[in-house]
Amino acid sequence: MTAIYKREMRSYLTSPVGYVFLAVFYAISGYYFFATSLVGNTTDMSYVFSNLFSIVIFLVPMLTMRLFSEERRQKTEQALFTAPVRFTGIVMGKFLACLTMYLMGMGITLVYFLVLCAFRIPDAAVFFGNFLGLGLLGAALCAIGIFISSLTESQVIAAVGSLAIGLLLLFSNSFTPVVSNQLVSKLILNCSFYEHYLDFTRGLLNLADLTFFVSMTGLFLFLTVRHLERRRIS
Repeated sequence: MTAIYKREMRSYLTSPVGYVFLAVFYAISGYYFFATSLVGNTTDMSYVFSNLFSIVIFLVPMLTMRLFSEERRQKTEQALFTAPVRFTGIVMGKFLACLTMYLMGMGITLVYFLVLCAFRIPDAAVFFGNFLGLGLLGAALCAIGIFISSLTESQVIAAVGSLAIGLLLLFSNSFTPVVSNQLVSKLILNCSFYEHYLDFTRGLLNLADLTFFVSMTGLFLFLTVRHLERRRIS
């Protein structure tokens, strides 16, 4: 797993992908921080995080689209299949590298927090609640993107597929008003990333929400491992 992690991190940092992701993340978050917190003269960074909540869904596929699809396109996946490491280690190595890049992008919000502390101490519970929620959301999106990337050799299809599933899970709660069956409506609501993200924005640590994001991340990583195992057998 460590070797896979180092290889993927090296790939991110020696190609434009990692730098483009960080540049876009920093630029967008910096704009909202300036426009809402600095210009608005407030220590509340909720507006920054609420905008990032919608934006990361478009940025994460940039990190995940090539993780397995590129291996498949270049016919190098056979080296992974025959490597002396379990598929769980391969998937976790790629996932942790992707998550590391994502957290490097999120790290800029800690700088914003320190800037605000120079003027007035912000509500730490709200800030770190938003930070944790956005981190868990990113982990789930990374896992989804890795799973989709393992299904195709096309990076474009992997990116679009990850974006589509992410948007569906992110805003599935908006479909509940048109669903007449209460059981189905409740199921859709329980699968909504937005609904499980809300308490984090208020600085509340809800075990059910924490479990949901961890479970979704684990589910898609498990599906990726199972898919790779089936492909090796076939």
